Amino acid sequence: MSAFERVVRPVLFRLGGGDAEKAHEFTLGRLSRLGERTRSVLRTRYATDAPVEVFGVRFPNAVGLAAGMDKNGVALPAWPALGFGFVEVGTVTAKAQPGNDKPRLFRLRDSEAIINRMGFNNAGAAALAARLRALGPIGVPLGVSLGKSKVTPLEEAVQDYLTSYELLHPYADYIAVNVSSPNTPGLRTLQDRSAVAGLLGALAGKVPVLVKIAPDLTEPAIAELLEVCLSHGAAGVIATNTTLARDGLAAADQPKAGEAGGLSGRPLTEKARKVVHFVHTETGGQLPIIGVGGVMCADDASRLLDAGASLVQLYSGFIYHGPALVRSVARVAARTR
Repeated sequence: MSAFERVVRPVLFRLGGGDAEKAHEFTLGRLSRLGERTRSVLRTRYATDAPVEVFGVRFPNAVGLAAGMDKNGVALPAWPALGFGFVEVGTVTAKAQPGNDKPRLFRLRDSEAIINRMGFNNAGAAALAARLRALGPIGVPLGVSLGKSKVTPLEEAVQDYLTSYELLHPYADYIAVNVSSPNTPGLRTLQDRSAVAGLLGALAGKVPVLVKIAPDLTEPAIAELLEVCLSHGAAGVIATNTTLARDGLAAADQPKAGEAGGLSGRPLTEKARKVVHFVHTETGGQLPIIGVGGVMCADDASRLLDAGASLVQLYSGFIYHGPALVRSVARVAARTR
């Protein structure tokens, strides 16, 4: 058990009477205030130099921070110091929005899982662009996850994404198109063939654009989406987002199973691996894959990479296991190449 698991996690999990969102905001605040000397010490302990190039971008290692952890990019200098080889901010929308009503973030500890129904709470694309412009490069590739503003009608979604894209692509090494969050009404309908084609037609070109897909799609639906990605210039796929299913929860967590929102963490591990394998097989390896979902140990990451992922991302695993997991995953990823 790491020092984070023994000492830090119990403190964080007690903050705000166990309110997961308060712990999240507290952690971001502390990370945002880390000085260069502290970041240097952390880099010495956690950073792994194992370069890999994917969709034309050079990554110092294959492990990234998934979208949702630092939506507004407030703690960007800290993440490379904790060992991440790339960082994905967002999901950001063209219009600032508060997200769904609280409480909206729940830990399922026995299952090593999280349910969230945040609803793309963020300060908006213009605010993120201003922060990135002032900050400058962070030393590792930066991805920006784009979503649809809740108030924007579905028929105007392309313009909504394009507004965010034009503001943010100058600062991004890649753009992720999030059409798979379960927490914005109607958003997952944008995974349909015509919707994805329209989005890629508007966005693909200036920087690599990846499409983030849901783990709940059927294989025929994924195959159709992949066909559009291949024919309309997508640089890759992020597999997967959170799931609406509640399979694999521990008995102690069953009372929370009825909470609305997307489930991440250990119950998603095998489902994400199967989707990554299907995407890799279906495309013959033509579309690079960022594998995300249930990476709770180095072996989980190894299996995602064996299934066809080129890079992996952490979210719930980082919350439960801390930066030691980043280091161990980066090292196992280096050995699999």
